[in-house]
Amino acid sequence: MKNISFLSVGILFGIILYKSEAISWFRIQEMFRFQSFHMYGIIGVAVVLGIGIHLMIRKGTVKDFYGQVISVADKPNTLIASILGGTLFGLGWAMTGACPGPLYILFGAGYGIVIISIISGIIGALLYGILRSKLPH
Repeated sequence: MKNISFLSVGILFGIILYKSEAISWFRIQEMFRFQSFHMYGIIGVAVVLGIGIHLMIRKGTVKDFYGQVISVADKPNTLIASILGGTLFGLGWAMTGACPGPLYILFGAGYGIVIISIISGIIGALLYGILRSKLPH
């Protein structure tokens, strides 16, 4: 029964992204060309919410699916890996016109051609899994 609520939230989130035009190729291109504030506003809201939720998790006020307090272990500083990964992610986003999450929304909205980007992303994730031990972390 809990999975139904997660599915419902996911569907609602997809509808919100679709209605806010966050998955629009034109909106994403406007963002990369610095022609519109629309996407920066959406991303800004996501960043502020993420910071707030992260702080709540750090305080120990957020519980997981089973009612246990969520704890996040500190990670080492990986500036070079973050810059390299962020650059590759941004290049892929700019080339496809969508980040990974909205690709599934686009597919669900009837844009079948995005299956190429989805399959490419899955192949990239598998390739990362294979090469992970050889990459800087």
